[in-house]
Amino acid sequence: MKFTLSWLKDHLDTEASLDEILYALTDLGLEVEEAINPLDKLGAFTLAKVLHAEKHPDADKLRVCTVLTDEGEKTIVCGAPNARAGITVVLAKPGDYVPGIDVTLGVGKIRGVESHGMMCSERELELSDEHTGIIELPSGEVGAKFTDWLAENRPETVDPVIDIAITPNRPDALGVRGIARDLAARGIGRLKPLAVEPVPGGFESPIKVEVALALKDKGCPLFAGRLIRGVKNGPSPEWLQKRLEAIGLRPISALVDITNFFTFDLNRPLHVFDAAKVAGNLRIVPAEGGEAFLALDDKTYTIGAGQMVICDDNGVESLAGIMGGEHSGCTEETVDVFLESAYWDPITIAATGRALKINSDARYRFERGVDPAFTLPGLELATQMVLDLCGGEASEVVMDGAVPDTARAYRLDPARVSSLVGMDIPAAEQRATLEALGFVLDGDMAAPPSWRPDVLGEADLVEEVARVASLTKLVGQPMARETTGVPKPVLTPMQVREKTARRTIAALGYNECVTYSFIDAGSAALFGGGEEPTRVDNPISSEMTHLRPDLLPGLLQAASRNQARGFADLALFEVGPAFSGGEPGDQHIQAAGLLVGSAGPRDPWGSRRPVDLYDAKADAEAVLSAIGAPARAQINRKLAGWWHPGRSGLMALGPNALCAFGEVHPKVLREMGVKGPAVAFTIWLENVPFPKKKGATRPALDISDLQAVERDFAFVVDSKVEALTAVNAALGADKALIEGVSVFDQFTGAKAEEQMGAGKKSIALSVRLQPKDKTLTDAEIEAVSKKVIEKVTKATGGTLRG
Repeated sequence: MKFTLSWLKDHLDTEASLDEILYALTDLGLEVEEAINPLDKLGAFTLAKVLHAEKHPDADKLRVCTVLTDEGEKTIVCGAPNARAGITVVLAKPGDYVPGIDVTLGVGKIRGVESHGMMCSERELELSDEHTGIIELPSGEVGAKFTDWLAENRPETVDPVIDIAITPNRPDALGVRGIARDLAARGIGRLKPLAVEPVPGGFESPIKVEVALALKDKGCPLFAGRLIRGVKNGPSPEWLQKRLEAIGLRPISALVDITNFFTFDLNRPLHVFDAAKVAGNLRIVPAEGGEAFLALDDKTYTIGAGQMVICDDNGVESLAGIMGGEHSGCTEETVDVFLESAYWDPITIAATGRALKINSDARYRFERGVDPAFTLPGLELATQMVLDLCGGEASEVVMDGAVPDTARAYRLDPARVSSLVGMDIPAAEQRATLEALGFVLDGDMAAPPSWRPDVLGEADLVEEVARVASLTKLVGQPMARETTGVPKPVLTPMQVREKTARRTIAALGYNECVTYSFIDAGSAALFGGGEEPTRVDNPISSEMTHLRPDLLPGLLQAASRNQARGFADLALFEVGPAFSGGEPGDQHIQAAGLLVGSAGPRDPWGSRRPVDLYDAKADAEAVLSAIGAPARAQINRKLAGWWHPGRSGLMALGPNALCAFGEVHPKVLREMGVKGPAVAFTIWLENVPFPKKKGATRPALDISDLQAVERDFAFVVDSKVEALTAVNAALGADKALIEGVSVFDQFTGAKAEEQMGAGKKSIALSVRLQPKDKTLTDAEIEAVSKKVIEKVTKATGGTLRG
């Protein structure tokens, strides 16, 4: 958003310097991107007077001038035809930089005569393109600064241009008056009143307006205009042309320049139609689609179905709120014009502008939200300027629709400025700030003005008060702390568990992966997913169509990619969400690890071996122990189909599954492109019971100083009986004394059947007894041993081996 300092002062009565204004703008949130002050490059030039001018002895077109300067008389050689005695000129001395020719002057010798300076033309000082002669000033004191003379006699030529960045939430600052309002609220001057006098209509407008019913709510709530006949559309006055040129706009004609002026001055885009080219009435309707439209930028656009347009009996005359059409544009021959002012729905304008890729000053403002209440006042002010500059007679206003109701109010709580921002601002000052910004206060309720669509809550009131007061006044304050006690933990118990699981698995030597929560349908189906509830409506690729049912697919895909690049031995893990459905409650947190290839490095002692299910089981147990899982979890084979049916297990507490571990099914490995062996574990972190007592301290270490006792048992059982059945039975013999049970030997095969009978095998268990209160007697040990034998034989159908 560009504007000049004098333009700003049309709305703001201020004596503040340019630097003060620039600082205030940035501090208010209207960041100054650039400020161009012509005085900065003209500060070195002074006034001088030509005393004598003689023809150069060696050049017909040069004159040797004696010039009176503030440093005395100087000889200057000049080629300008108007160089003569008695005129006051602008002097550039040796060492001065002349911007128009990009030269720093020095003492020069021209055809044998030394020249001590230069008398400048307007183009050499970048004041205009005039360069037929040097500048002749009607008056001026020798030695005075040229910038002082310009400020007094030609202020428009040294008017600073300010360029500020406007955030999308501040459409009111897209007009110079809105910027002046902010500065006035800060105390940088006083906002001048804006008088709006209705222009009486002398006749009924022959052109009527109509808004399609479907567009009155979401499209064009209000469309108004009037005919002005008998206008003379010549060049606009110099002051208006200078304003537009300063901000980078090319003056076209008085009528067009007036609409551009109101766009930047009051943030009120307007449009003028050549009334002689309008057939019938103007209607705002949704386009049928496919219409070709030649816009004012000399480009032809194909309008899409439903896009909002202004039509007459001949067809489309304007893209509503975006750009007018070439057919009904005003020219020097225009005599009668129809001046329109409307309020357009921001979303509708933005959608059409993006679809057609048209950028215009009108679209830029309408899609951010102009002041709906200023639609009719803006029409009246523009009508008066047209009459003042172009003459003519105005008709009565014709309109369809009404100004949208933007009334709303929010409670102003002065204490919230301190709690939200950390600034102590008196309540009276807060109220005065909001009133200066246009808010209407009634008790403790503040109603935002119609030009502030961004104010939508109590916090926005606080923001307005704080930014006007200046956030630079904020003073750092230490956070309030509890004087006694231990502060509450920041992380939830589940977050602590995830962190513990992640650190534990990493400490076991695994590399962490972070994979997408989306996988392809085929991989999802291998792990019990891929159904409609988990399908992504708008996937980012064909390989990410479904939510993952498990973490293992992502880890297997990562393993496959690494194997393809020559990395055969892998230890990967991930902690993250998996999904059993598409509803919020169908998400659960897993910790999964994957081992592929061999364990241990290659060495001459043959210690290298393929990974097996016991590697996965040991690592899973370490993680479960770290997150506080009970040590007495049972192992069963109620596993999903992606695990190997005979080389995997499920750790559970009754029906509550904690962890699955073992070899990945060979079929799954083939489908995923992974070369085995591959073992893995999946831990359902949320299924592990949390401790009943909540606290930051760890439980006391429960350890016995009494010696443990180990007893070995060998049982003859059917070859189909699992060792796990015998282990679980032995564990249940005495839960208080039995600390652990492990299998230390299995005798199977043909030799075992020769000794024990066909279809038989031997399972040897080591049972560890740990007393708590006293050393166990032989009788007590024998009693526990009988219970173990009884439980195992009953569970397996076997006998104690002799």
